Amino acid sequence: MAKATLTISSKNYSSWSLRGWLLAKFSGLDFDEVVVGPDDASARAEILLLSSSILVPCLRHDGATIWDTLAIGEYLNETFPEAGLLPADRIQRAHCRSISGEIHSGFTTLRASLPVNLKGRFPGFKVWTRAQADIDRIWAIWRDCLDRSGGPFLFGGRGMADAMYAPVVTRFVTYDVKLEPQLRAYADLIMALPEMQQWIEAAKAEPEEIEELEVEY
Repeated sequence: MAKATLTISSKNYSSWSLRGWLLAKFSGLDFDEVVVGPDDASARAEILLLSSSILVPCLRHDGATIWDTLAIGEYLNETFPEAGLLPADRIQRAHCRSISGEIHSGFTTLRASLPVNLKGRFPGFKVWTRAQADIDRIWAIWRDCLDRSGGPFLFGGRGMADAMYAPVVTRFVTYDVKLEPQLRAYADLIMALPEMQQWIEAAKAEPEEIEELEVEY
């Protein structure tokens, strides 16, 4: 069997690449990375939220090609059920799918005004009121999940929801978003994951910069 491949773009800027990569890592899949540079028009459009690119992330495994991040998560959960990407309980599983779908399709103001930039740091960043509404909703989701599960991850064990919200955690770090203790502990846990540390180190080593995402407010 040919080794699986995961096509991704910039590790510094691409939230969707990070989600797909974490899902693959969490599942235990052995895969090779295929990196498309941010100078590629399709990858750049995806990073700048100008298109819903089918280019990245894109998983190829055992004859299957999957390019939507939620679809990648569902496929990996079916293929590697022992990894526990989705909760075993039916009701929790439905809840996990719901909040994963919400981050997949919503929070557009947050995405636009606080773009992922792992190398950037903007202390005292002024968050727009509409973006704060997105942040408040994310906080409510995290509180609810952590209260229900008891933590340390959103559904107890590390899974799909944590991969889906990981780029949000990096945004909070980059733009100096203050968190209450419970949510800070969760964010710190995500940032300390070995997989996240591996991704961040690679992001810091990237030479490319996308000028549109390097504006200091």
